[in-house]
This record gives sequence, structure tokens and C-alpha cells, in this order.
Amino acid sequence: PIVDAGMRELWQTGWMHNRLRMITGSFLVKHLLISWQQGERWFWDTLVDADIANNPASWQWVSGCGADAAPYFRIFNPITQGPKFDPKGAYARRFVPELNALDTKQLFSPWDAGPLTLSAAGIRLGKTYPAPIVDHAAARARALAAFASIKGAPDDAKTPEQIVEKEAQAA
Repeated sequence: PIVDAGMRELWQTGWMHNRLRMITGSFLVKHLLISWQQGERWFWDTLVDADIANNPASWQWVSGCGADAAPYFRIFNPITQGPKFDPKGAYARRFVPELNALDTKQLFSPWDAGPLTLSAAGIRLGKTYPAPIVDHAAARARALAAFASIKGAPDDAKTPEQIVEKEAQAA
């Protein structure tokens, strides 16, 4: 829901806070494995404050491929970013009103709410609110493996976690 809220704010207002730009950008390139250039073009077309230098540089940073990029293995968890930066859920509720009836604990992961809770809130996943399009853990592992194959992972690193550990030790 935090990614959804950010993209809805962007579409409705032409703006979103930098934290949301990082979360949504990370989700696009690392969870969905979509090229940062596609996200950069969308932001260029929709942001009222799009900048010819900052927009591509920010996308390169979040994707882990820029000159001063974030480590490629830094993958924002969209489930934990919501409560961390919107602890009362006011932002998410403003832009994703169909989840307003959920309490804050369930707001950022409605798919974890029980069927009775969802029913009482008038939510039918896949009908009134989308079901998750990716599993975070699986998407994270897939992204780490994809980045490792591009970078040429150390020979003794077999899993995404081992790759991250080796990269962190080398830094």
C-alpha cells in the first residue's frame, strides 16, 4: 500500500516526497526487475519538479547502477517502509482510501489480515483492492541473483544472502 499511495499521489498531484520516490523506484527496479529508464521516463512525464539532471541520477542511485549509487543489494522493503515512515497511516489512508477501515497494524499488509477482518472492512483482495503482485522475499532473492549475475558474484557466494555478505565485506 505505501507504493500504491506514492504512485497515486504522483498521479493526482504531480509530486511525491523523496522517501516515496526511493521506495517506489526500488520497488520498480528491484522487485519487478523493470529498467530504471522506464521509471525515469514516467517520473519525467508526471513530476512537476522533474529535473534533467536529478531525475536520471536519482533513478540510477536507487537502482544501484549510478556513479554514486546505493549498494545494489539495498532493496527497500515496501511492507516495513510504510509503518516506519507513516506510523499512523495518515498518508496511506489519504491516497488509498479503500483501506481506511483497517487498523494501522493491518494497513500496510492487508493480505495478512484475516478474512473476517477484510470482510468487515469491505475489502476483497483482488476485487476491491489488488492482491500483492510479488512476494517481497522471493522478489528480493530474484533481484539479488540478477544483480549478482551482472556483477559477477564471488565464486564462493552461492545464495543472495552470501552474495550480500561478500559484497559488504569487500566494501
